[in-house]
Amino acid sequence: MKPFEAPLAAYVRPSSLRGKGWRVFIDELVVSTRIGIHAHEHLAPQPVVIDASLAYRCEPSEEGSHAMIDYERYCNRVSEFLSGKPHTRLLETLAVEIACLSFEEWPALDAITLALYKPKIREGTRRIGIELEWTRGDFEAHRVGSFLG
Repeated sequence: MKPFEAPLAAYVRPSSLRGKGWRVFIDELVVSTRIGIHAHEHLAPQPVVIDASLAYRCEPSEEGSHAMIDYERYCNRVSEFLSGKPHTRLLETLAVEIACLSFEEWPALDAITLALYKPKIREGTRRIGIELEWTRGDFEAHRVGSFLG
């Protein structure tokens, strides 16, 4: 073996050292939905801004999209879901509902981070909102009613 050639095993990392895989990110998806605890917020839908980070390990393929998370389909599905749902009081509840929808409809999804906020909700701030980080394990625990987070 030449000095500059390393054996193939040198390039294969144990799974504990591998990266986390692919991540689809969506910044500032604006969707109108019925949200809020105040009386005036019950009168009409209002904009909610969503930042999403969707992690998956599957290998993308040019041949098909079964292992990928299609960002266009994701945006359309979340928009459709939010525009047609009844009033929700809390952004936290909305984030959990979006996370559940995401894990249910995208089997390749390993983890999700969602940030939701209402633009221009308070003078003197750029944005105020919430963030949810879940793994598929968190979703499964929530689904069976044993989620403590």
